[in-house]
Amino acid sequence: MKNCAFFARHGVLDEEETLGQRFYVDAVLTVEPASALEADSIESTVDYGVAFKVIERIVTGQRRYLIEALAIEVAKALSERFPQIRRSEITIRKPNAPVAGVLDHVEVTVAWPE
Repeated sequence: MKNCAFFARHGVLDEEETLGQRFYVDAVLTVEPASALEADSIESTVDYGVAFKVIERIVTGQRRYLIEALAIEVAKALSERFPQIRRSEITIRKPNAPVAGVLDHVEVTVAWPE
Protein backbone atom coordinates (compact mmCIF):
# COMPACT_ATOMS: atom_id res chain seq x y z
CA MET A 1 0.00 0.00 0.00
CA LYS A 2 1.62 3.25 -1.13
CA ASN A 3 0.95 6.89 -0.32
CA CYS A 4 -2.05 6.44 1.98
CA ALA A 5 -2.78 10.05 2.91
CA PHE A 6 -4.21 11.31 6.20
CA PHE A 7 -4.58 14.65 7.94
CA ALA A 8 -3.22 14.48 11.49
CA ARG A 9 -1.50 16.48 14.23
CA HIS A 10 1.76 14.69 15.06
CA GLY A 11 5.00 16.38 16.05
CA VAL A 12 6.92 17.91 18.91
CA LEU A 13 5.96 21.56 18.40
CA ASP A 14 2.67 23.03 19.61
CA GLU A 15 2.09 24.53 16.15
CA GLU A 16 2.11 21.04 14.63
CA GLU A 17 -0.75 20.04 16.89
CA THR A 18 -2.64 23.27 16.31
CA LEU A 19 -2.29 23.38 12.52
CA GLY A 20 -1.98 19.71 11.65
CA GLN A 21 -0.78 18.50 8.26
CA ARG A 22 -0.97 15.67 5.80
CA PHE A 23 1.00 12.48 6.48
CA TYR A 24 1.71 9.76 3.92
CA VAL A 25 2.01 6.09 4.84
CA ASP A 26 3.40 3.13 2.91
CA ALA A 27 2.84 -0.40 4.19
CA VAL A 28 4.89 -3.20 2.67
CA LEU A 29 3.54 -6.45 4.08
CA THR A 30 5.13 -9.88 3.87
CA VAL A 31 2.46 -12.52 4.32
CA GLU A 32 2.76 -16.20 5.07
CA PRO A 33 2.51 -18.21 1.86
CA ALA A 34 -0.28 -20.55 2.91
CA SER A 35 -3.27 -22.26 1.36
CA ALA A 36 -5.25 -18.98 1.33
CA LEU A 37 -2.90 -17.61 -1.29
CA GLU A 38 -3.05 -20.74 -3.41
CA ALA A 39 -6.86 -20.84 -3.11
CA ASP A 40 -7.13 -17.11 -3.89
CA SER A 41 -9.19 -16.63 -0.70
CA ILE A 42 -9.63 -13.14 0.78
CA GLU A 43 -11.02 -14.53 4.04
CA SER A 44 -7.64 -15.89 5.10
CA THR A 45 -5.31 -13.13 3.99
CA VAL A 46 -4.90 -9.38 4.29
CA ASP A 47 -7.93 -7.33 3.22
CA TYR A 48 -6.40 -4.04 2.05
CA GLY A 49 -9.57 -2.08 2.77
CA VAL A 50 -9.49 -3.24 6.39
CA ALA A 51 -5.73 -2.62 6.57
CA PHE A 52 -6.28 0.95 5.32
CA LYS A 53 -8.85 1.53 8.08
CA VAL A 54 -6.41 0.20 10.71
CA ILE A 55 -3.75 2.62 9.47
CA GLU A 56 -6.24 5.50 9.31
CA ARG A 57 -7.48 4.90 12.87
CA ILE A 58 -3.95 5.10 14.25
CA VAL A 59 -2.62 7.96 12.14
CA THR A 60 -5.67 10.17 12.74
CA GLY A 61 -5.90 9.17 16.39
CA GLN A 62 -3.72 10.02 19.37
CA ARG A 63 -0.97 12.55 18.78
CA ARG A 64 2.57 11.22 18.67
CA TYR A 65 5.68 13.35 19.00
CA LEU A 66 7.73 11.00 16.81
CA ILE A 67 6.72 9.58 13.45
CA GLU A 68 8.87 6.58 14.41
CA ALA A 69 6.48 5.85 17.29
CA LEU A 70 3.55 6.23 14.91
CA ALA A 71 5.12 3.81 12.41
CA ILE A 72 5.77 1.08 14.98
CA GLU A 73 2.22 1.41 16.32
CA VAL A 74 0.86 0.92 12.79
CA ALA A 75 3.10 -2.10 12.22
CA LYS A 76 2.06 -3.75 15.48
CA ALA A 77 -1.64 -3.09 14.89
CA LEU A 78 -1.53 -4.60 11.40
CA SER A 79 0.30 -7.68 12.70
CA GLU A 80 -2.26 -8.06 15.47
CA ARG A 81 -5.23 -7.70 13.10
CA PHE A 82 -3.73 -10.00 10.45
CA PRO A 83 -1.70 -12.83 12.03
CA GLN A 84 -0.65 -14.01 8.57
CA ILE A 85 1.62 -10.95 8.29
CA ARG A 86 5.13 -12.20 8.99
CA ARG A 87 6.83 -8.84 8.59
CA SER A 88 5.79 -5.31 7.82
CA GLU A 89 7.72 -2.24 6.79
CA ILE A 90 5.88 0.96 7.56
CA THR A 91 7.12 4.22 6.07
CA ILE A 92 5.72 7.55 7.17
CA ARG A 93 6.43 10.78 5.32
CA LYS A 94 5.90 14.21 6.82
CA PRO A 95 6.08 16.89 4.12
CA ASN A 96 5.96 19.96 6.33
CA ALA A 97 8.48 19.09 9.00
CA PRO A 98 9.67 22.14 10.93
CA VAL A 99 13.23 22.09 9.59
CA ALA A 100 15.26 25.20 8.91
CA GLY A 101 15.93 24.40 5.29
CA VAL A 102 14.38 23.34 2.02
CA LEU A 103 13.33 19.70 1.68
CA ASP A 104 10.52 17.63 0.20
CA HIS A 105 9.74 15.71 3.37
CA VAL A 106 11.15 13.78 6.27
CA GLU A 107 10.65 10.04 6.18
CA VAL A 108 11.13 7.11 8.49
CA THR A 109 10.74 3.38 7.90
CA VAL A 110 10.20 0.91 10.72
CA ALA A 111 10.21 -2.88 10.32
CA TRP A 112 8.21 -5.20 12.58
CA PRO A 113 9.31 -7.57 13.79
CA GLU A 114 12.89 -6.44 13.34
